[in-house]
Amino acid sequence: MELYFTRHGQTEWNQALRFQGREGDSPLLPKSHLEIKALGQRLAEIPFVHIYSSPQKRAKDTALGIQKELKTAVPITYLEELREIGMGELEGAYILEAKKNHLENLEALRYHPDLYDHRAFGGEDYQEMLDRSTGAVLKAVAEQGEGPILFVSHGATLTGCIQTLAGQPLAKVRQMGGLGNNTLSILKAKPGTTQSQEFELTLWDDSSHLLN
Repeated sequence: MELYFTRHGQTEWNQALRFQGREGDSPLLPKSHLEIKALGQRLAEIPFVHIYSSPQKRAKDTALGIQKELKTAVPITYLEELREIGMGELEGAYILEAKKNHLENLEALRYHPDLYDHRAFGGEDYQEMLDRSTGAVLKAVAEQGEGPILFVSHGATLTGCIQTLAGQPLAKVRQMGGLGNNTLSILKAKPGTTQSQEFELTLWDDSSHLLN
């Protein structure tokens, strides 16, 4: 079974360097719809059995845009567990401004999540985010029984989720960096279909479809 993952298209707040998080949201940029279409065309021939998406509008619009390009009808299920990590009082804040008071902690969030303290601004615990997102993926795998499956979510959530499923400990889930908007990553399941499923990372943050 192959699991495909993509981060939502770039939004107005992404462009403005503002935190979005679990509750914050902003519209996709016009160019993002073109990039979503390009990704959908890349995936058009893949016989997905299901799409799972975060219910946040930026992810939902991305999932729907991809769905339109697929050659076969594929249902979408929206899962709360695929929401972005909660950033508490920083949601909507400009990143550069937030760093004035939280530089060390925000650097930990980006590079060393094992050192990140979510309590500094009422955010979500990183391990709890990993537990909910990886749990949702494993549940989807168990429910579908076969693939391929497409997951549409967010930068921090997907980076941590994918790397955790690929076997990385908390301290190393950011060692390959984060994910760009509308890039593609793939996990291939190793033999077995239990909750202790093991996966191999076969593609990471690929943007080749965006260069055409």
